[in-house]
Amino acid sequence: MLALVHEFAKFGTVGGLGIFVNLGVFNVCRGATGLPVVRCSVIATTVAIAFNYLGLRYFTYRDRDKSHRSREVFLFAAFSGVGLVIENGILYAATYGFGWASPFLSNVFKFVGIATATLFRFWSYRAWVFRALPGHVPRRASGHDGAAGDGHGEPSNSTSKPAAYQPETTAPPP
Repeated sequence: MLALVHEFAKFGTVGGLGIFVNLGVFNVCRGATGLPVVRCSVIATTVAIAFNYLGLRYFTYRDRDKSHRSREVFLFAAFSGVGLVIENGILYAATYGFGWASPFLSNVFKFVGIATATLFRFWSYRAWVFRALPGHVPRRASGHDGAAGDGHGEPSNSTSKPAAYQPETTAPPP
């Protein structure tokens, strides 16, 4: 559990900085151009996606599998695209569906969209994009549950026990 909290904290650090990038670009675009609100939001989200990829790859998940970089980039872009639709769909509904288009409300619903899309992104990035290396076992604060340090699933394991599926570090193959 401690490993998941640590991972989420690193993900949150990158994400928090990404939120500043996203909202900053969004507000600059709205103030400096005559583009519609959702178009400015899509531009801002795209810039933040690029920023977040670099932060996640080189900070949060730097110890994860790097052998299939083109697959990783493709999946990151695909899942980020779904997140973009979630994030901007909420802003679109607020702006055009309910008429809540003031700068303040646009920022509120932009933030609500970011928060909603972040839940999806956290799950998809850790499960499908930045996959754990085979045999990688996250560190645990203590070995009270018998899972840490028992050699189970390690390459040097001389017993016949197969490696256990660990949903916190691996995902089923696509």
